[in-house]
Amino acid sequence: MDFGLVLQTDPPADLLIERMVRAEGHGFTHGWTFDSAVLWQEPFVIHSRVLDRTERMVVGPMVTNPSTRSWEVTASTFATLNDMHGNRTVCGIGRGDSALRVAGRKPATLAQLSEAMTVIRDLAEGREARMGETGMRIPWVRGGSLPMWMGAYGPKALDMVGREADGFILQLADPYLTEWMVRAVRTAAEAAGRGPDAVRICVAAPAYVTDGSAEGLAHARKQCRWFGGWSATTSRTSWPGTATSPTWCPRSSPTT
Repeated sequence: MDFGLVLQTDPPADLLIERMVRAEGHGFTHGWTFDSAVLWQEPFVIHSRVLDRTERMVVGPMVTNPSTRSWEVTASTFATLNDMHGNRTVCGIGRGDSALRVAGRKPATLAQLSEAMTVIRDLAEGREARMGETGMRIPWVRGGSLPMWMGAYGPKALDMVGREADGFILQLADPYLTEWMVRAVRTAAEAAGRGPDAVRICVAAPAYVTDGSAEGLAHARKQCRWFGGWSATTSRTSWPGTATSPTWCPRSSPTT
């Protein structure tokens, strides 16, 4: 089982980078950030600094989306980071919620997300991809690896994760729902001929450390509102004043 940490890209970026470095020193293998350009700072700029300051940590967004950046730009960004730092990125991606909601736009459809995952992964790994009627390839990319981990909740999205994604991102802490959703993904993977353990599982839950006052709790709930408005809690894996999501990423799917 691997452990990761998710941080908001609030300024100053140097503080986030230092926290990622500390996390690696304590055995965390994955460093994730939010990706909503209007709400927080640009994550991929910060990812480059995190990769430069760490040795083993795998970094990625939790999650990006198919709509705020063109797919070839997203692919080229990941391919550049991998070329510089040795294949230490993962593309967490979903339909888009906070990034699009604050801009008055609708999330992508599952069909658009499916196509985007294929195009981004193919381009980032050096293969030719088609966008509409146009075929393209990033000529300087030679191989490389970009796992696509999809965020999902509903039955259709969970089925798509099992059929198409390399990993499943679930930003939810309820044990019963987690068990049900993981089972749905594994069932879909098996039905697609991939095997029930073909998809890695990553479960994250929001936490925000406060002083416990009513004002502090109200502020914490506001900071966690993009996770569905769940009540904020304190956590020893969090740092004061930062919304975080402690995560576990098993090397194979859990048995329960």
